[in-house]
Amino acid sequence: MNWRDIKDSQTEKRFYYHGEPVFKVFKSILKFHEPGIAPVEDESGWYHITVDGSELYSSRYERTFGFYCGLAAVTSKEGCCHIDAAGKPLYSERYAWCGNFQENICPVRSKEGDYFHINSKGNRLYSQTFFYAGDFRDGIACVKCVDGMWRHIKADGQFLNGKGFLDLGVFHKNIAPARDEKGWFHSDINGNELYPERYLNIEPFYNGFALVTNFDWTKKIIDENGSTILCI
Repeated sequence: MNWRDIKDSQTEKRFYYHGEPVFKVFKSILKFHEPGIAPVEDESGWYHITVDGSELYSSRYERTFGFYCGLAAVTSKEGCCHIDAAGKPLYSERYAWCGNFQENICPVRSKEGDYFHINSKGNRLYSQTFFYAGDFRDGIACVKCVDGMWRHIKADGQFLNGKGFLDLGVFHKNIAPARDEKGWFHSDINGNELYPERYLNIEPFYNGFALVTNFDWTKKIIDENGSTILCI
């Protein structure tokens, strides 16, 4: 059975293979992820099942999540951690929250409320902590620093550039959304604005064009130079 062909029905809380129901009905389910493992919940708690519906392990958790980079976040009364595809905890530390691994790096929140990143062995990537830390994409992540400003960091925890913003998004094709005291705009890899205008809201550039929202809630399409292409 190919796990990619197993579909989930959130209304029925069960899985289907080529249109036919498989396995039992659960209390909760999430999608199958590589290498063919899905999080499920029944009367005994949360755990993972394999492509044939078998339990991956005998342990039970308060929550389980999908596998990313071969590791899955789980929650127990002791806290949050990651397990491998054999169901074995990756490390002994327990966190208040764990994200999902992306590019073999994952954000976590300590029980003291600090955010930082760990690698696929469970080790911290750097010594500093943040008010918030997001997923890495193409080797760069967004963090909220202790001074209240948002910045981009590299995998070693060093800042990508010297620019800080009131809010910030991830890079998409080397362009990131950023917000200063005047509003939202698009910035390049060095943190420089692509154009002087500011907006109430912006979307990432899609093949050279982006949808933006003016402060009067009207919308328009702009190019990467900030020129208006179409008012909609």
